[in-house]
Amino acid sequence: MEDKKRASNVETGSDEKGGNIKRTKLDVQEGILLAYGNPLLDISVNDDSCVKLLKKYDLEANNAILAEEKHVPLYKELVDTYPDKVEYIPGGATLNAVRATQWILQKPKVTTYFGCISHDKFGEIITKKSEAAGVNVKFQFTDKQPTGTCGVICTGSNRSLIANLAAANCFTEDHLDEPSNWKLVEKAQFFYTAGFPLTVSPTSMLRLAKHAKETGKTYCMNLSAPFLCSVFKEPMMKVIPYVDYLFCNESEADEFGKVHEYNTTDRKEIALKMAALPKEDASRPRTVIITQGAEPVIIAKDGKVTEYPVKLLPDSSIVDTNGAGDGFVGGFLAMLIQGKPIGECIKCGMYIGNIIVQQPGFTLPGKPDYS
Repeated sequence: MEDKKRASNVETGSDEKGGNIKRTKLDVQEGILLAYGNPLLDISVNDDSCVKLLKKYDLEANNAILAEEKHVPLYKELVDTYPDKVEYIPGGATLNAVRATQWILQKPKVTTYFGCISHDKFGEIITKKSEAAGVNVKFQFTDKQPTGTCGVICTGSNRSLIANLAAANCFTEDHLDEPSNWKLVEKAQFFYTAGFPLTVSPTSMLRLAKHAKETGKTYCMNLSAPFLCSVFKEPMMKVIPYVDYLFCNESEADEFGKVHEYNTTDRKEIALKMAALPKEDASRPRTVIITQGAEPVIIAKDGKVTEYPVKLLPDSSIVDTNGAGDGFVGGFLAMLIQGKPIGECIKCGMYIGNIIVQQPGFTLPGKPDYS
């Protein structure tokens, strides 16, 4: 990526230590960020009595899994048992993140989103709400499966996600071959995918990642769930060498370290080892970002670790933790595509994460007051 082509001006600011710096401020152009993910309609319920459903369906209170056959009745049971509390929210980790980016930037179609849905009621809801959020959705459609759904069971500060990919599982690399879609790929300067599409079309992720490397653009990825680090280790490790910014939370970092036999539980050491993994473009060191809930955010790059304290909220303010990590990524990306320093990227990520946990489901109220 040639900064001369994207730079609009240089603004003076301050670094994390208070020193004066000059940084390039970028035009937030339409389509500057392109994301590929699994679009799902969240069927969300926030009620402590949902603990009984966790036990019934053998679910952990704070985890993300793919639905098995035994989980299929869960979605109807959520709707039937909690008719006054169930909420339908366009979701999927990647779509959540770009919706957050759009919310911060308040400019239509800064982000483009690829994924697969069906021509059905749930598909209409996802499309309309995503477009209303400013996202330029370019869906692939299938008649083989209904639009995907995700059961979101929130109990206190915990949230259990059970994703039934359905149509999302039908995405194919052919979507990238459509000339109008590939033009959007060529137009983008930044790319983001959660780890979940590794279960669907890892070749699509790899193609976008290789394009980013070949054209000097920036590719970002999220580990997204512990099981992906082990069950989908092979496709994940094909993409990792192209990743410039790698996101994960504490449980994902722990699992990654275990799977790769790092022989340490120190997340700072794990972050350093992740950052040092082979990279196709060694001239652009990888940045690893590990969020840890209420604990400091860990950043590893160039053999160095930095920690950023989290602004804590009182327990009474926390309504729903679902999507807090996605919100963090969305805020981070909103600053990254503007050329902001890492500290500001993290600050904006924390800002959105704190807002998300105070709302039911992944909802963004009104307009941001972030400055």
